[in-house]
Amino acid sequence: MTDKDARLLALITGASSGIGSALAEDFARHGHNLVLVARNEDRLNQLRDRLHDQYGVAVQVIRKDLALESSAREVFEELQSRSIEVEILVNNAGMIVYGEFSNTDIGQELQMIRVNLLTLTQLTKLFLPMMIRRGRGRILNLGSNGSFAPSPLNAVYSATKAYVLSFSEAIAEELVGTGVTVTALCPPATRSELQKRAGMEHVRLLRRGVMAADAVAKAGYRGLMTGRRLVIPGLVNKITIFLIRFLPRRAVVSIAHRMLQY
Repeated sequence: MTDKDARLLALITGASSGIGSALAEDFARHGHNLVLVARNEDRLNQLRDRLHDQYGVAVQVIRKDLALESSAREVFEELQSRSIEVEILVNNAGMIVYGEFSNTDIGQELQMIRVNLLTLTQLTKLFLPMMIRRGRGRILNLGSNGSFAPSPLNAVYSATKAYVLSFSEAIAEELVGTGVTVTALCPPATRSELQKRAGMEHVRLLRRGVMAADAVAKAGYRGLMTGRRLVIPGLVNKITIFLIRFLPRRAVVSIAHRMLQY
């Protein structure tokens, strides 16, 4: 990372809690001005004030429900109207819907697809051309260890995260030589409000070995700023994902199923 990189403005979605809030902290610590996007405006304002007071960075907030079809375009147009150039795009916002697919709510799953997949894609589509024209830019997309294997009881969630990984790696290759890099951050289970909202905070996967959001954020920031295409935080997570490549597919799915049960 160069000194010039440290001054790039970063847009972070889903910044009001969890990994998003931790990423905002890490970017601010390294001197980046920020635009923070989430639904909870009160939390965003509190985070804005704290980061400004603690690190002296400029922080702007945009209250937006990224599950709405128009949200990505509205964020883009609002920043255009403010003449704000986004040089780092962090697509962190996400949802989880937990349970057997035959019983889960399709409305919630469609919202999750919008947040995890469609809005991420549209924001990338909107901001990427300007990065290419400037000859510099960085994009961080939040995947998961679920990006590497189907996850029964999280079927649609893991499918969206598989898309994030495939999409990120593909466009990273397309962008070679442009000055723009794309990084997929694929953390293990990370303690956040997402699991509580999904009603899955007591599943086996979350009983031990859960990673802290700030550790995930630090690994993601380092990987992004050094131009890595894939960041897998945590030694156990690295080993798990390595082993997935060699285990029979059915065994991988069966193990994932057991880990996501109570």
